[in-house]
Amino acid sequence: MDWPATIAEDPATMDEHRLIERAKDGDLSAFEALYRAHVARVYALCLRLWGDPEGAEEIVQDVFVKLWTKIGTFKGNSAFSSWLHRLAVNRTLDRIRSERRRNAWEVDDENADERPDASGGNTAPETRLALERAIRSLPDGARTVLVLHDIEGFRHDEIAELTGIATGTSKAQLHRARKLLRERMK
Repeated sequence: MDWPATIAEDPATMDEHRLIERAKDGDLSAFEALYRAHVARVYALCLRLWGDPEGAEEIVQDVFVKLWTKIGTFKGNSAFSSWLHRLAVNRTLDRIRSERRRNAWEVDDENADERPDASGGNTAPETRLALERAIRSLPDGARTVLVLHDIEGFRHDEIAELTGIATGTSKAQLHRARKLLRERMK
């Protein structure tokens, strides 16, 4: 693929649609601008689903490598951020499944106080940290459904499709996760 030697416009000033089209044509500057615009949200999502900053960073790298190879398939039927979000969820869930198969996946709560708070918002830092710690302590299925539904806004049918579980299981896992969170936040 031939990379453009120069770019006529500053990628920071282009609208997202134009950046996407240029990235599809192999414009690395446009892709970098898309990366900068979306990396923080992708990282926050991966961190919440994975539970470990280093692992989340690796997944984010995988997501953007995958984005580079798949951006040509983006048709614009949905918002780019939604499409990228789904790509990030799928890459994270793939990684979780892979780790489960190897029986090597563990959440390291010993370093929980050193982890960055990815929740944002105006809540007191100690409350956000306690909430993030409580979310990380949830069983895998319950944590995944809680993050996807309550934090990321997916519907139960979408969660079922993404995770390969039944819609009813998604609802049950969410109920379980909320109950466990209430108990752990008392």
